[in-house]
Amino acid sequence: MKPYPAVEEHGLIGDLQTAALISADGTVDWFCAPRFDSPSVFGALLDARKGGHFQLAPDGVDYTSKQLYLPGTPILITRFHGADGVGELLDFMPVTGAQATDRHRLIRLVRMVRGSMRFRVDCQPRFNYARDPYELEAHPEGDVFRSSTMSLTLTPFRDTKRLIDAQDIRRDAEGLSSRFTLQANDIGGVVLETACPNAPRAISTEQACALLAETRDFWRRWLDRSHYTGRWREMVERSAMTLKLMTYAPTGALVAAPTAGLPEQVGGQRNWDYRYTWIRDASFSVHALLRLGFTDEAAKYLCWLDARIRDARDGDLPLQIMYRVDGSSDLPEEVLGHLEGYRGSAPVRIGNGAAGQLQLDIYGEALNSLELADRHGLIAPYEGWRKTAGLMDWLCDHWDQPEDGIWETRSGRQDYTYGRMMSWVALDRAIRLAQRRARPGDTTRWTTERNAIYEQIMARGFHPKRQAFVQHYQTDILDASLLAMSELGLIAPTDPMWESTLRAVDADLVSDSLVYRYDPRASPDGLAGTEGTFSMCTFWYVQALAQSGRIDDARLTFEKMLTYSNPLGLYSEEIAPTGEQIGNFPQAFSHLSLISTATHLDELLDERRP
Repeated sequence: MKPYPAVEEHGLIGDLQTAALISADGTVDWFCAPRFDSPSVFGALLDARKGGHFQLAPDGVDYTSKQLYLPGTPILITRFHGADGVGELLDFMPVTGAQATDRHRLIRLVRMVRGSMRFRVDCQPRFNYARDPYELEAHPEGDVFRSSTMSLTLTPFRDTKRLIDAQDIRRDAEGLSSRFTLQANDIGGVVLETACPNAPRAISTEQACALLAETRDFWRRWLDRSHYTGRWREMVERSAMTLKLMTYAPTGALVAAPTAGLPEQVGGQRNWDYRYTWIRDASFSVHALLRLGFTDEAAKYLCWLDARIRDARDGDLPLQIMYRVDGSSDLPEEVLGHLEGYRGSAPVRIGNGAAGQLQLDIYGEALNSLELADRHGLIAPYEGWRKTAGLMDWLCDHWDQPEDGIWETRSGRQDYTYGRMMSWVALDRAIRLAQRRARPGDTTRWTTERNAIYEQIMARGFHPKRQAFVQHYQTDILDASLLAMSELGLIAPTDPMWESTLRAVDADLVSDSLVYRYDPRASPDGLAGTEGTFSMCTFWYVQALAQSGRIDDARLTFEKMLTYSNPLGLYSEEIAPTGEQIGNFPQAFSHLSLISTATHLDELLDERRP
């Protein structure tokens, strides 16, 4: 087992309430329960020695492994190739449904394709980020790991028990391990279950295979609802399933990523907890979901957003930029000093101190998604609209002030151009909604403020010497977030100011088609170190190229970007200069922007056909 497999050497499985990351050597090294934002049970991703893991892999033989998904599903297949045989490990989590529960099952089914192979199971949970001790209880049909806050049950398939000799089961302070041998066509496996109220009870191989078929059919039925039949169908569908896996079914909230603490620079300090729902990210997902025809998922998130808008406070910060998946707002940031971090990347943080930042752009992303949803027949209820109109009145009073910006820098507030642009979007979309549905609202004032924002951006956001729109009014630094200006309608794609901005981005932020958010060395953000290129920004760059008429450049850049996914089609937040993936993984931003870019580029390429 590698101490720290590369970030991209993992697959994601989940049950729509939580998820697990499994490496190519068959190790579960990240799993939180009972929710995405719960403490970790297995956290070897953040500390290989202390974090805890759950491995099922060949024992005592040299082997190579490869991973793939069962087509049309997030059922992960890890294939082990040895001199004496080939084995397959199928990892999956039966879907839990829309009712929140503490009970979750992770099923690990191993079968021999040919030959024979000896396997080992090594289960070493470390509850509450490796802070809580536990007791191990042996039962006739399995074992229970019990801490003060939760329990974890491990049972082998009933048919597999004959393959496990009692003398091969070891229970000690580290956990539990055992070994068994499979011959060609044999099937065995284990079930891991959280919060099981009863004594361990083994399931048969037939029951495990039935759960596998049930999980497979659920995902294929869901995927059949997609309308997308374009050029990049496989990548788009994989991205759609990944977004679905990162959605908390009881509320419809999308987490930015199922992981915490994975660094934006190995050995650096930019290690954040992304297991929460950002207004921005989830609002962007509405565009991706509606483009594919997943109206129910978009509607569920909009209900979650409507609840946050209804709960909005009066005062200086009516909306937080992020919440927990249940809508609660308590996200205190804490450093886990006892964990060394991924490849020594400390500090390891849980919670997120950026939750209290003022980021004006979230109102634009929220209103843009509400307006798009309205055009698809998802109409906001009266009370939701009333509170939305109140937010627009608040924005009229507060848009013209320094803020913290989209990238959550910790260097102080500035007059960020992107924040102003999205404030313009918020008021513009609110006006459209009010007029389309004859809804009450102070549209006269909204129009006045919208126009004032527009004039300010054109006068102060465009730097005459750089001939480009810049990050904020007090700098000449570029920022990739402004690649969205044309797509959002603030400026025409043929406007000379936009064309020169795009040329400046080409020169300053693009490296062999990959795009940096900004240059932290030139624009200090309050944190030490650097970072990789930001995958979402690369997809935004593709759309900007396409809208500006550079369709061939756009397609080539998009195709290059597809080569940076892992073999399973998953993307983290960033790409390092070495080409490896860094940052939290997988990242919703990356996958939702891939979907939007693919569908948009398809349309433009189809229009160009004779």
